[in-house]
Amino acid sequence: MDKATRESLSPYRVFSIEEWAELRADTPMTLTEEEVAALRSLGDPVSMQEVERVYLPISRLLSFYVTATQGLFHATQAFLGTNETKMPFIIGIGGSVAVGKSTTARILRELLKRWPAAPKVELVTTDGFLFPNAVLQAEGLMERKGFPESYDVAALLSFLTNIKAGRPSVIAPVYSHLTYDIVPGETIVVDRPDILILEGLNVLQPQDLPKDGKAIPFVSDFFDFSVYLDANEDVLERWYVERFMDLKETRFRDPRSYFHSYASLSDDEAKDVARGLWERINLLNLRDNILPTRPRADLILSKDTDHAVKHVALRKL
Repeated sequence: MDKATRESLSPYRVFSIEEWAELRADTPMTLTEEEVAALRSLGDPVSMQEVERVYLPISRLLSFYVTATQGLFHATQAFLGTNETKMPFIIGIGGSVAVGKSTTARILRELLKRWPAAPKVELVTTDGFLFPNAVLQAEGLMERKGFPESYDVAALLSFLTNIKAGRPSVIAPVYSHLTYDIVPGETIVVDRPDILILEGLNVLQPQDLPKDGKAIPFVSDFFDFSVYLDANEDVLERWYVERFMDLKETRFRDPRSYFHSYASLSDDEAKDVARGLWERINLLNLRDNILPTRPRADLILSKDTDHAVKHVALRKL
């Protein structure tokens, strides 16, 4: 099958960064250099130029999607003769460990909340819906943390159901990357946002469909739009090891850190540990659970070795 045939059969239209940047049109840049710098995750050096060329066009695209979805919602209300509360627009962001999901989610949140209508935009990560370490240890799942079975899917689905229904003051658990665990007694409250961004490793993961057709919904069934961040395995491994080494000199030095013992390792020892964790846990999760969800996304951002997005794939309607 030649390239032209493959492209014609693909459900995506692929854009070079130059082509995608043109789709910004007159979307204004509402972030400063300082604000972009503050939104970067450790080891993810997104530039102001990339925000302008990649994320502003996404913001413009999402403004069309939100408007269209609201129109459909109001049309359905008119058909049913109901007057329900607003229905939040939910965006899912997925991809591997170390690919830059957190940076992307934060940048989009800031761009979206600065639209002229000033919508209320909330960001929640699925980390808060991991089972506590005590549960994972009891079930022998500590080395499966981040895999689908390590999440309290029922709690996550309940959270999304309440958000989508427009209920006030919906509670979500809080996760600490310092202690590597759920924070007991601490929660965040999400109160009827216009837009919710849900970021996590397996947000696009489908469940096995039962033959009786009575499956509970997938997490992604609540999404109005979804983004997958993509990069080659060897690049992701390098980013993961580099981030691990940065953390060794920063967060791991805190005595409260779950990984405090790693702070005393030599650089060579630390790199060996990081590669072991990558191969034993994160690479396996990527291959078995995360990468297979890539074709389910509405938008795929493919990254190059320098973290910059090299091309954009948008699902055809």
